[in-house]
Amino acid sequence: MALDDLKSALPDYAKDLKLNLGSVVGNSDLPTQQLWGTVLSCAIAARSATVLRALEPQAKEELSAEAYQAAKSAAAVMAMNNVFYRTRHLLSDPEYGTLRAGLRMNVIGNPGVDKVDFELWSFAVSAINGCGQCLDSHEQVLRKAGLDRETIQEAAKIASVIQAVATVLDAEKALAEG
Repeated sequence: MALDDLKSALPDYAKDLKLNLGSVVGNSDLPTQQLWGTVLSCAIAARSATVLRALEPQAKEELSAEAYQAAKSAAAVMAMNNVFYRTRHLLSDPEYGTLRAGLRMNVIGNPGVDKVDFELWSFAVSAINGCGQCLDSHEQVLRKAGLDRETIQEAAKIASVIQAVATVLDAEKALAEG
């Protein structure tokens, strides 16, 4: 299932999502690696087999082998970090923030691709996973590296649309199964 097939699978009540999917993925101004790494990492983070199966083949075609693995790594490490750091942030006891994390996250330091691209993918996954502390951290790194707000917002738009498409398609599948 390609991008057009994914859009066609959306029900009429999700017409805005069809249009947005076409614009944020199909007509993006992001460089190919940034775009498809964001798409792949967000498709993984959205936890929808339908969406992942639809978007992964083109992502694999568009990305180098290293970028493909790095995008998957961004989704993986952010799945862990977003829960951990969101928990720290939500706890009312500030002492948790002083404790050593003790979690391996080596891929962040050496992702195998341009660090800015990996940070952008991590930012987008953090948007899906709802970790404000991670969003702030990745946004600051991206801004210091020279990325403009519009580019960062593009990643957030991709994340929001992919998450919404995943929600709708999974809901429709559940309803169809009775």
